[in-house]
Amino acid sequence: MGKGKYYFTIKSVPNNITIFRKSKDAAISTFKKYQKAGKEIEWLGKWDGKKFVDNSIPAALAS
Repeated sequence: MGKGKYYFTIKSVPNNITIFRKSKDAAISTFKKYQKAGKEIEWLGKWDGKKFVDNSIPAALAS
């Protein structure tokens, strides 16, 4: 995983797909597109090299 990148997971059978974007805005935009398409997705947050930080769901995605 790349340090400083934002991640989210698309839950699918048989494998989940983890996607990253370099900026938070780009990650939110892409997350919304998958959400609008009806995908089951999970926001992971920003990877700091050891764990996910900034992992609360952004207000723009809460709806």
